[in-house]
Amino acid sequence: MTENYPVSISRACRLVGTCRSGHYYKSRKDDSTFLDVLREKAEEHSSYGFWKLYKRMRKEGLAYNHKKVYRGYKLLNLGMRRKGKKRVPERVKEPLLQPLYANKSWSMDFMSDTLVSGRRFRTLNIIDDYNRESLQIEIATGFPAKRVIRVLEEVISWRGRPERIRVDNGPEFISLALKEWCRSTGIELQYIQPGKPMQNAYIERFNKTYRNEVLNRYLFFDMEEVRELTRNWINDYNENRPHDSLGDMYPREFARRSGALTVDNFHEVTHN
Repeated sequence: MTENYPVSISRACRLVGTCRSGHYYKSRKDDSTFLDVLREKAEEHSSYGFWKLYKRMRKEGLAYNHKKVYRGYKLLNLGMRRKGKKRVPERVKEPLLQPLYANKSWSMDFMSDTLVSGRRFRTLNIIDDYNRESLQIEIATGFPAKRVIRVLEEVISWRGRPERIRVDNGPEFISLALKEWCRSTGIELQYIQPGKPMQNAYIERFNKTYRNEVLNRYLFFDMEEVRELTRNWINDYNENRPHDSLGDMYPREFARRSGALTVDNFHEVTHN
């Protein structure tokens, strides 16, 4: 106000409702050393949140109270997420060939959609590359690696163990738990190259069909409705839907005619 209008400081203070002493006040505190220490500690322990960083500083003899540390933490914008560079091991491009028999190669992938309420859910899709049969579509709000393993064990209990499973580089698939389980069961995990979904074309084509004929076709009010419609669709897909790549046969018909599997191998898939 004093820069733009010909008024005194006292009058300007009265107009904005503050006292002159507040205008002239200069803080005598010098927090530059404290901020330098806080910045150094935050860089040294970049994965720490506020409370872990504060407790670490107290353990190291830096006797700053939590309010002071928090003010400095906010001032330096240390609460902003630091995104580390995700490093995926180099993947070897494998040819996408149709297996000569069932359980030679499975493909597995995730999809996602929402209920009418806005709640998101995910699906874990598993197919046999030999006859494009849908082995399982598990539906849940989340899929930690242990749940992925449990679903695979359920499918293997009635279908038999595959020689390999083709997957992308999602966090659930590159987890140590899944790798150890596959190693212990003698299953090879075949990873596609990052950003190359065409290397997993069997499951990508299946996902498109499932998306068009179920997920995009209906409005879902609860998870049970998604599971029920999916169960019905899987049965129709495996038993009645002709495939161009299978000579216009449906997946289980192709398997029966080729002698790859017997009728006794086919059981109703139970979705939890």
